[in-house]
Amino acid sequence: MAASNYSDYIPAASISYVDSLMANYGIDLKIVNQRQTKHGDFRRSPSGKMQITVNNNLNPEQFIITLIHEIAHFVTFKNYGRVQPHGTKWKQTFQQLMLPILNPDVFPNHILHLLATHLKNPKASTDSDPKLSLALKNGQSSEGMTFVHELNLGTIFEYKNQRYKRGTIRRTRIECLNLSNNRVYLFHQNAEVKVTS
Repeated sequence: MAASNYSDYIPAASISYVDSLMANYGIDLKIVNQRQTKHGDFRRSPSGKMQITVNNNLNPEQFIITLIHEIAHFVTFKNYGRVQPHGTKWKQTFQQLMLPILNPDVFPNHILHLLATHLKNPKASTDSDPKLSLALKNGQSSEGMTFVHELNLGTIFEYKNQRYKRGTIRRTRIECLNLSNNRVYLFHQNAEVKVTS
């Protein structure tokens, strides 16, 4: 999908700002099918071409945050070269790029406060922030799926074709036992899983 279609994916009040970023930096954006492990990425190909990709299944708020997150990688690389991917330089750049759209015209109030808090020390992904990631999903899991934190202790569920048993919470993650190899894995609280009988 071409970069010119990104306006269909982001909040209307953010379009002119994103237009200016895309024009100023000459960003090559590709909107791609959903990937399980990431919402977006920034890559420099062996030829030196730089490209940002963002998943097409994100809602407008998730999409704009992901897009600015990846533009921040692009700008950080352009300004400083190779640095720690989510280190101080990236965090400062991400904060600066988010500031012009951190308002109720772009983000609903239930997201705005949590996003402002998140931006004080942004993580590698909004998924690392349980309250913000849940708000960005409007508190609802996908059809036929359930958030791990909603399951009772001992509930059996399926995730990526593997069966697990829901365990106890450890700080911000939930311990889950893989029933095929008897190893314990830490699940994000808002991981979406399928309950099996």
